[in-house]
Amino acid sequence: VVSEAKPKIADYHFTTLIPNLGVVAVPDGRSFVMADLPGLIEGAHTGLGLGIQFLKHVERTRVIVHVIDMSAKEDRDPVSDYLKINKELESYNLDLLKRPQIIVANKMDMPESEENLKRFKQELGIDNVIAISALTKNNLNELLYAVADKLEEVKDAEEIVTPQDVVVEYNFVEPEAPFTITLEDDGVYNVSGPAIERLFNKLDV
Repeated sequence: VVSEAKPKIADYHFTTLIPNLGVVAVPDGRSFVMADLPGLIEGAHTGLGLGIQFLKHVERTRVIVHVIDMSAKEDRDPVSDYLKINKELESYNLDLLKRPQIIVANKMDMPESEENLKRFKQELGIDNVIAISALTKNNLNELLYAVADKLEEVKDAEEIVTPQDVVVEYNFVEPEAPFTITLEDDGVYNVSGPAIERLFNKLDV
């Protein structure tokens, strides 16, 4: 919702199977890269549900944005969900709980969410929760400002240490040229390339 990333979205839990990266532009001109990470299940730190792979991605982040489904649909409990995820982070790497974490209450457009958020804050003793609706895009800017501010607090790269046994690979793909122009023997210029061909195929000629 806040970037140009195109992850798979569906009306069931754990739709995201791989991390999706997107550049997020904050209204005040700042920007950062956000990773939409797959959801964790109980026992993820033991490898359930590809949990180890997902947790390794969490280790590479500077700030954790913990998004809680506050609608409590399908007998989900926001308080239990929050505690279970943090327990998985702690069980995998105790240092992850030291990582700055922004708690976000999502699906606040649902009728039950306000009451659930009130109970969430009371039971956990947490006041600083950013309430949003990804569907209606309500309050998203407040979230982006909060993330950008927190990132500035931890911008020193030495604060985030990747474990030595974890190899992080980054693959750079050279962007394709939109088109090339060549001069033929008969003096005719030939314009070709995947991008220009896709554009031509859209024309009704």
